[in-house]
Amino acid sequence: MKQITLQVQGMSCGHCVSSIEDNVGEISGVKSITVKLEDGKVEVEFDSNKVTTDDVKKEIEELGYEVGS
Repeated sequence: MKQITLQVQGMSCGHCVSSIEDNVGEISGVKSITVKLEDGKVEVEFDSNKVTTDDVKKEIEELGYEVGS
């Protein structure tokens, strides 16, 4: 398992949190996701044999949020 923390801009409410948690959580290989709205951070634990960091970033960006490095 691999764990990453991403800086995500554009999150402003509970709907943003739910949207990211629901969509990223459905990616095969993602074990857990925690969105920290007040910090602008998304923590994801996943199986690196099934999903990559880029896959997670792409999903968040497709939802309309900006992912920092």
